[in-house]
Amino acid sequence: MLSLSLSQRRHLRELPLTRILFPVLAACVLFIGAPKLCLAGDHGPVGPLDLTRHWAGYLAVLIFFLAYFLAMAEEVTELRKSKPMVFAASVIWGLVAAVYVGGGMPEQAGEAFRASLLTYAELLLFILVSMTYLNAMEDLDVFEALRCWLLGKGYSYRQLFWLTGILAFMISSVCNNLTTALLMGAVVMALGKDCPRFVTLSCINIVVAANAGGSFSPFGDITTLLIWQNGKVPFVDFFHLLIPSIVNFALPAACMFLFLPRQRPAAVDKRIPIKTGGRPIIVLFLLTIVTAVGFENFLHLPPAAGMMAGLTYLKFYSFYLQKKTAPKTPDPDELVAQDEPIGEADEFDIFKKVSRLEWDTLLFFYGVMLSMGGLSFIGYLEYISEFLYADPDRTTFANILVGIASAFIDNGTIMLAVLSMDPHISQGQWLLVTLTAGVGGSLLAIGSAAGVGLLGQTKGYYSFGAHLKWGPVILLGYFASIGAHFLINRSYF
Repeated sequence: MLSLSLSQRRHLRELPLTRILFPVLAACVLFIGAPKLCLAGDHGPVGPLDLTRHWAGYLAVLIFFLAYFLAMAEEVTELRKSKPMVFAASVIWGLVAAVYVGGGMPEQAGEAFRASLLTYAELLLFILVSMTYLNAMEDLDVFEALRCWLLGKGYSYRQLFWLTGILAFMISSVCNNLTTALLMGAVVMALGKDCPRFVTLSCINIVVAANAGGSFSPFGDITTLLIWQNGKVPFVDFFHLLIPSIVNFALPAACMFLFLPRQRPAAVDKRIPIKTGGRPIIVLFLLTIVTAVGFENFLHLPPAAGMMAGLTYLKFYSFYLQKKTAPKTPDPDELVAQDEPIGEADEFDIFKKVSRLEWDTLLFFYGVMLSMGGLSFIGYLEYISEFLYADPDRTTFANILVGIASAFIDNGTIMLAVLSMDPHISQGQWLLVTLTAGVGGSLLAIGSAAGVGLLGQTKGYYSFGAHLKWGPVILLGYFASIGAHFLINRSYF
C-alpha cells in the first residue's frame, strides 16, 4: 500500500528538482481549488494527499501540457483537439486514483472527480440549450433576415466590426458572455459570408468585448456575481470598472480595425422574411435567458437548470410547429400532378438541432476542465495560494497572475479559488481581481466560455491559432485596463 508519511513529504520537498520546478509551475499554472473532502480512518480524519511533489503530480502536469500543445497544433497536425485533451483527463485522474487506492483511500478520488464532472455537466447543458436555440433560429432565417437588413443599410466591414463589438459589450453586461458570443457570432457569420478575414477578426473582437462587458456589472459575469454574493464589493462599486473595461475592449479592437478590409459587403436589395416560427422562437430564447437568471438569483439553482427548462419551451413549440406545418393528405387526383414530395420541407425536428452541435469542442472542454480538476486535487491550490498571497507587497502581482491564469482555467473557477483563499486585501484589490479574472479569459480562445462557444459555432473561421496571433494586442489591452483601474480608482487602495 502506498501512503505518504510526514517524513516522506518533507523528504520530497527537499529534492533539488522541486526547487527548480516550483517557480515554473507557480508562474504557469494556478490550479482550481478542489473540494476538501475528509475520510475517517484509523488515525482520524484524513484530507487530500499533497501530491504536488510526488512523481504522479509531476507526470500529470507533463501530460496536461503535452496534450495542450497537441490541441494548439490542431491546424498543423489535423488531429482533433478533443482527442488529446480527453485522453489527458483520463490519464490524470487514473494516476490520482491509483495513488489514493494504493493509500487505502479509494473514495476520495471518486468524489473529487464527480465534483469536477458536475461543473462540466452544468456548462455542457448551458451550451447545449444555447446552441440548439441558435441552430433553430438559423434554420428559420432569423440571422439571414438580420444580415439582409444590415447590408441594406450600406455599412462597411469596418463599421460592422465596431457595431457587433459594441453590441456584444453592452449585451454581456446584462446577459452572460457565452450567450452573447453565440448570438453575435451567428450575426457575424451571416454578415461575413464572403469575407473570412472579417469573420475571424470580428469573432476575436466579440470574445474580448463579451468578457469586458461582463466585468463591470454585478450580474454580467460569474466572477462579478460571486464577488457580489460574497459581500466583497458593494453593488454600486462594480461600476467603477466601466472605464477599465472599455479600455480592455477598445484598445485591441482599434488595432484589429486597421487590418480589416475597407470595402463594403455586397448590397442586398431584397428583404428575406423570417420563416414561420422564427419570431416566437426569439421570444422563447429571451424567456429562456430570463428563466436561467431567475433560477440562479432567486432560487439559487444553477443557470443550467433554467436553461433546460427553457429547452422545453422550444420542444413544446417545435411539436406545435410540426403539427401546424404537417402536410395534409392530398387528393389522389392532385397527387398525380405533384412535382415534389410532400412533407419534409417544413419539418421542424428539435433533435436534429441538437445533433448539429460541435461535439469536438464540447469534448475538448471536458478534457480541459477535468484535467484541471485532477491537477487541483493533487494539491497545488494551497501551495500556490501561500506563494501568491503570503506577502502583502505581492498582492497586485498575484491578482494580475490570477487574470493570466484565467486564460487557461474558467474564470468562475478561478474566482471560486480566490474566494476560498479569502485573502485580506483592500477594496481596490478586490476590484482588481474582479477585473483581471473577467477579462483575462480573452487572452486565449479557450480562456472563457465565450471563446469555447465560438470555436464550435464558427468552425473554419475562428480557431485557437487565429486568436493566438492577436494575443499581443489583447495582452496590451489587459495591462492597459489594469493601469486605468489604478489611475481612476486609486482611492480604493
